[in-house]
Order: sequence, then structure tokens, then C-alpha cells
Amino acid sequence: STTGAELVVMSACGSGQGVINDDGVIGLSRAWMAAGAPSVVVSLWSIPDEPTRDLMVEFYRRLAAGRPKAEALREAMLAARARYPNPVNWAAFVLVGEP
Repeated sequence: STTGAELVVMSACGSGQGVINDDGVIGLSRAWMAAGAPSVVVSLWSIPDEPTRDLMVEFYRRLAAGRPKAEALREAMLAARARYPNPVNWAAFVLVGEP
């Protein structure tokens, strides 16, 4: 069975973590991709709530405007960096799969 989702976003803390083996990281992102999601956004570490909220609002705003997923995430991260300069507040998110 497949999810039918074009993009899965897991903005929870550390959602990109998992067990490392010869095939890479085995975790939630791999499970979503196995279920048919071509792209997954995950967080590599814990981020404070306010910067996460702001970054995700910007990310979805850009997606709604038609930006490709990878570009929307990059632009949202740059916007978050402008407001919250410390990388701990914006650099944890990665897009896995199709850009």
C-alpha cells in the first residue's frame, strides 16, 4: 500500500534520526519512503517551538506559491536564519528523497 502523499513533513524533534547501517539511516523517513512518499522533510535535532513554527509557515507559504520542495525549504531556512541567526534554530531540517 502507498500513502499517496507527495511530501511528508515531520517537524518533530529528531524525526530524522535512526539506526545507521550500510544502507544509510534507518528511521521514520525511510519508513515513509517505503510507504510511497517520494519526499520527506525531517529534523536532525531538537529546535525551539517558535523558530520551528516560523520556518514551517514560510516553507508552506512557498510551497503554496509553487516553489519546488527543496527550494521552498532552502528559502524558508534563509528566512528563519535572518530572524534567528543561531543555526540551532533553523539548520536541522533536511529534505530526503525527490527535491
